[in-house]
This record gives sequence, C-alpha cells and structure tokens, in this order.
Amino acid sequence: MPQHIYYSFIRLPLVIRTLLIALMVIFLFGGLIHIIEPSSFPTFFDGIWWAVVTASTVGFGDYYPKSTAGRIVGIALIFTGAGFLSTYFISLAAAAVTRQNDFLEGKIEYRGQNHIVVIGWNERSREIVNTLGGDGMNHSIALIDETLKSNPVPHNNVHFIQGRSNKDDVLVKANIFDAKKVIITADQNKDELHADMNSILTLLTIKGLNRDVQCIVEILTSEQAANAKRAGADEIIQTNVLTSFVMINSISSQELVTSFLDLLGQLDKRKLTFQPASEEVENKTFAELSADLMKDGILLLGVKRGEETLVNPPQPFKILQQDQLIVILG
Repeated sequence: MPQHIYYSFIRLPLVIRTLLIALMVIFLFGGLIHIIEPSSFPTFFDGIWWAVVTASTVGFGDYYPKSTAGRIVGIALIFTGAGFLSTYFISLAAAAVTRQNDFLEGKIEYRGQNHIVVIGWNERSREIVNTLGGDGMNHSIALIDETLKSNPVPHNNVHFIQGRSNKDDVLVKANIFDAKKVIITADQNKDELHADMNSILTLLTIKGLNRDVQCIVEILTSEQAANAKRAGADEIIQTNVLTSFVMINSISSQELVTSFLDLLGQLDKRKLTFQPASEEVENKTFAELSADLMKDGILLLGVKRGEETLVNPPQPFKILQQDQLIVILG
C-alpha cells in the first residue's frame, strides 16, 4: 500500500508534488511549534500561521519562538519550508510559461464547440480567418497547419493546432467531433494534383471521425472534383475555374471584370445565403416574391431546386415549397 501511494505521488505534476510537500512541511512545523511552545502559540492555527509567514520569508513578527528548542524549529523551517515554497512558485511560473508556449506552438487541444476548423495556411485562409474573426462575426476558429511553427494570428478566437490535417490525433486536438464546419484549403506547397489528393485524404479522415460535419473543400483540378464529391464534400470550390472565368472575361470586357470584382467586394460586407421556401411563398412567381423580399432589403438572385440551380429563371416561374431561395441579406 505505501508503495502504491508513492508511485501515485510521483506521477503527479511537479507543481502539485512541490505544493503538497510544502504544505506537509508547514503543517508539521506548525504543529511542532504549538507543542513545544504552547504559551507563545496557543492554538494549532497560530502555529500554522507562523509557519506560513516564516517559510515565505514575510515574517510579520506577531508570533515568534522564545525558547531555544522553538528557535531551532524555526531555523529548520527556514532551511526546508522556504526552499520548497520558492521551488513551488518557480515551478508554477515555469508551468505557466510552458503552457503559453505550447498554446502558441499549437500543442494544446481545443475544447470549444460549434467552431469552424480551417485547414491550411495561405492567403485564402488568412482572409477567411480575418473575416470570420472580425467585427460582427467573431466565430471561434481552430486553425490546422503543419508548416507553421506558431500561431500566425494569435487572436482570442483563433486556436492553432500544429500537425498534419489527415492524422486522427491532430483532428481530435481540434475537437472535430463538435465542429460546426470545416474549410479545407489547397496546400500551396504541392503541385495541383497532389494538393487535391491531400485535400481529399484529409476530407476522408474528417468524415471518418465525424460524418455529419459540413465540409467545404477547395479543389484545383477539374478531374478531382468528382472524387471530392464521392469522399463526402458538402461544397466544392474550384478556385482555378473562378480565376479562369475572371481572366477570360477580362480579355473581352475590362468593364465586366471590374464590375464583377466590385460585386465581390460588396458581398464581403453582406451575406449570400440559402433560405428555404415557406408555405406562404409557395406558388408565387419569382417576380412577385422578388418584389416582396425587396421591401425587406433582401435581394433574390435565384432558386436551387434539387441539384439544379436557376439564377434569374425565365418567367413565369412559380416557387415550390421544396425550393431553396438564393438571397443576399442587406
């Protein structure tokens, strides 16, 4: 039994062990001085109080030993208790600094819920993090990257996890089980095909741990988009297709591209989203519903019906209850 207690004790963190030893020393000497000099230390608590202020080198002087035996106890307490208390506070400070460094270096697991996991650090993810963590949004974010050595944006709502995103233990550190959404950006250090394969492997690992979490995946090559869909991607962003669209249209019409980029800048301050069609709007035409929504400052762009997305559908077009409305909220 004593051996079991000893092994349990040495497994405790250094700070806890040092504190327990310091407390035992204080209680031992506090009780001993009360026994030796009951006239100077009438109660056990008086002895404890004297032991604390003596070991901490404060020395108020309200209680002090008068006999030779009592002073010998005081000397022994100074040599032992002061050392243990100093060691405790030094260990406490060192533990605090170590934990802070571990937090900045991405070694501490995230314990929050309903957060957004962003995978990969590049200019796209920088913009995502700055926007999601900016004024008015303040989403909690867990950022995963294996190339960074420390948190690139040490805001209060950005928790950095260092490691490979396709490893279970790294995703568990990011608390993937309670995440609301995952954004997987393409690895800028790999060629396009290998970056897509890495993104799909990460997606498969995430879905294996949490099948229900919504995953938005950046895909660079068109042939890998189908594989990402099979792997469980809820949304696929083909950035090269979007870039090609802008560049091709810039050849024929500079004004169109400028307007398109201005539109993206405007949307950055607003919210483009889907809204389910309610029973009240069923059988209304697209034009009628668009006019009604405009009164509330909502712009109706189109309708998603099943797998088909219709932007500004041809009139007359009636809304069905199972439709999803594509709107811009003011």
